Amino acid sequence: MLKVFNTMTRQKETFEPITPGVVNMYVCGPTVYNYIHIGNARSAIAFDTIRRYLEYRGYQVKYVSNFTDVDDKMINQAKKLKITVAELGDRFIQAFKEDTAALNIEPATANPRATEHIPEIISFVQTLIDKGYAYPVDGDVYYRAHKFAHYGELSHQNLDELEEGASQHTADEETARKEDPVDFALWKGAKPGEISWPSPWGAGRPGWHIECSVMSTHYLGDTFDIHGGGEDLTFPHHENEIAQSEAKTGKTFVHYWLHNGFVTVGDENEKMSKSLGNFVTVHDILKTVDPQTLRFFMATTQYRRPIQYSQRNLDTAERNLQRLQTAYDNMGYRLKDAEDGNDPKVEQETRQIIADYNDAMDDDFNVQNGVAEVHELARLGNVYAERPVVFSGTLTFIRQTLTDLLGVFGVKLAAAATLDDDRIQKLIDERLAARQNRNFERSDEIREQLKNQGIILEDTPQGTRWRKEN
Repeated sequence: MLKVFNTMTRQKETFEPITPGVVNMYVCGPTVYNYIHIGNARSAIAFDTIRRYLEYRGYQVKYVSNFTDVDDKMINQAKKLKITVAELGDRFIQAFKEDTAALNIEPATANPRATEHIPEIISFVQTLIDKGYAYPVDGDVYYRAHKFAHYGELSHQNLDELEEGASQHTADEETARKEDPVDFALWKGAKPGEISWPSPWGAGRPGWHIECSVMSTHYLGDTFDIHGGGEDLTFPHHENEIAQSEAKTGKTFVHYWLHNGFVTVGDENEKMSKSLGNFVTVHDILKTVDPQTLRFFMATTQYRRPIQYSQRNLDTAERNLQRLQTAYDNMGYRLKDAEDGNDPKVEQETRQIIADYNDAMDDDFNVQNGVAEVHELARLGNVYAERPVVFSGTLTFIRQTLTDLLGVFGVKLAAAATLDDDRIQKLIDERLAARQNRNFERSDEIREQLKNQGIILEDTPQGTRWRKEN
């Protein structure tokens, strides 16, 4: 039985979707003014892994993740690059899709852009004004946080304390326009030369928080199952989404709130972010790091825990992934001389590993314990492959299970090398003949020749096998 940690209640709860067998899920996407950094990728990978596990367990998942394609950062970056905001958005949405595809992140069911939903945003804001939850002033529209009785419940903060903090960090000009310092913008009046749309309150653009309320409910309905995002979005972004959405609909906005931990860097475990200037983009990392290694590294830490980004941790992930690949190759190699049939005892051990894996992942997607079972499966496969007699049905069952369980983490094992390549096989045959004739010099030359071409030979009791060097 799947249990998830709900940020709203701060406890694990049994997951029960609104519609049996179907999960409607919204995850906050990036503001597309630059390449995504590892912190952005962590959230995308964490929730893609959650989605994949839900699909693995038989759920039909509708997964929506937005692009924020208009805000202050985008306006400033577009000016800097001397292009339009729309051109900037197009450029980095395409970059996002390329980077996430490299990391084997499944495309969302829908990737709405804020600028595609301006009429709905204006209508949503007008409804909040009509209900007394919002008020226009000088071209802006603000939400009355005090009017929403549950404000602060998601982030577990007291509204009076939030009000005091807001008054200390809000610009004087903006404070003067607000009824209360903790009120937040739903619509922002345009400054001269800025991108804008006409509205009942004057030309302007949406505030950051309103777009997610509009797009999530547009695609998933007034109430849906899971809302995800980084833990830094709990307040104010998700808190404000709840206030806006529930004030408009009078319904519970989301049943389960899931938040992923930060990526940290350095000895002080400092949070990685663009604002701190300590970020590394996925675009740059993938120039030197295999995308599957990066995916495996990030997907195998439980989503709520922080990840320390370091070369040492990447190297560890690479070694662990190679061990799994080697086990997969070992079993594939033995298929060539396997007998028809099955080994019921070994297959029962495999089914027990699957059950233990499912139990681990059902505990709030505990990927650390889940990947431990994957390594146990690889060990079982290695041991079985060393037996003098093996059965093809059992080898195929273990290999397919390894593929399926790793697939939840978004990791694809390479197809095992085969001996169909005539050039390599002829050299291996020649090497075998040289060894039989005690011509060890020629045998070593052939091994070195293949090694220089990235082919590693392994002499086993069943014969010489080869694999591509990692």
